[in-house]
Amino acid sequence: MQLFYTPDIEPNHPQYFLSEEESKHCIRVLRLGVGDEVKLIDGRGGLYAAEIKDAHPKRTILQITSVTTSFNKRNHYLHIAIAPTKNIERLEWFLEKATEIGIDEISLIICQRSERKEAKVDRLNKIITSAIKQSIKAYHPKLNEAVAFDELVKREFDGQKFIAHCDAGEKVGLRKTLERFGNYLILIGPEGDFSPKEIETALQHNFKAITLGESRLRTETAALEACFEANFLNRE
Repeated sequence: MQLFYTPDIEPNHPQYFLSEEESKHCIRVLRLGVGDEVKLIDGRGGLYAAEIKDAHPKRTILQITSVTTSFNKRNHYLHIAIAPTKNIERLEWFLEKATEIGIDEISLIICQRSERKEAKVDRLNKIITSAIKQSIKAYHPKLNEAVAFDELVKREFDGQKFIAHCDAGEKVGLRKTLERFGNYLILIGPEGDFSPKEIETALQHNFKAITLGESRLRTETAALEACFEANFLNRE
């Protein structure tokens, strides 16, 4: 299946023009031609079947043949807030794998012990886009710009809120406290973990402290483990 990400597509329009970049990829790289079938995803839950009507390398014209709405809509909403890793490739790895497994929103949080204070969201979004095409996801996860830890924990969130940390104190496993088919916000700290003050601030704002197992995990591994557990616990 040849799949293209087309966020500007209109559900009720019978035709769609691929961008110059996607047209070149379609005609020059994939060597598709008139009559060939392709699939399109809009990132909002729409999956489109289309047929190539004009195989132009700069402006390929597609005829939409069918539309599926809410394609593989998830039964829960998962928002993971993660501190950007010092090695940006580790964060990129997490975004790719979390997208393939299933995630709805990612926030980058700057913590007291963060070694990286910024990240290029445009580049990270391209990695997410590539991952939704690879895994045939019709919903594009939302990636938020980096924000201070204190600012994020004080925001309103309609759902369960968790903070995963390695410090001492009472913690429970995610599977023991997560309520199925709900909305979840999970905080994952930097390589040096959250500071005691940050943990206390989160608890004061109704976050529950959780553990992700007995092993001390890297930031990106802990985030992926939380992603996997939330999806596993919400399986039908």
